[in-house]
Amino acid sequence: QVQLVESGGGLVQAGGSLRLSCAGSGRFASFNAMGWYRQAPGKQRELVATITSGGSTNYQDSVKGRFTISRDNARNTVYLQMNNLKPEDTAVYYCYADGFTSSWAPFHSWGQGTQVTVSS
Repeated sequence: QVQLVESGGGLVQAGGSLRLSCAGSGRFASFNAMGWYRQAPGKQRELVATITSGGSTNYQDSVKGRFTISRDNARNTVYLQMNNLKPEDTAVYYCYADGFTSSWAPFHSWGQGTQVTVSS
């Protein structure tokens, strides 16, 4: 079983910054893609940013130039640096990872979510 634990959410004023972290633990052999999704009230969960094990990144258009995703493979951790936050960024942010367990079975896991609230 693979667990993902997020941290770093909170309340910030528009224009401010937050940094989210997500650490993976458990019986795994490797993480492949890691990323962040978000879900605002009354809306579907949507992709924010992803990063492969090789460092290739992908962003939702609305966050390009403001958010930066990175990962530390040695710590099995993915980060999301969020700058110039806007009220429309308010949502619960979920960490995601896929890869292979220690018995080489494929897995995909979600974190429990962390609330990000941006006030105007």
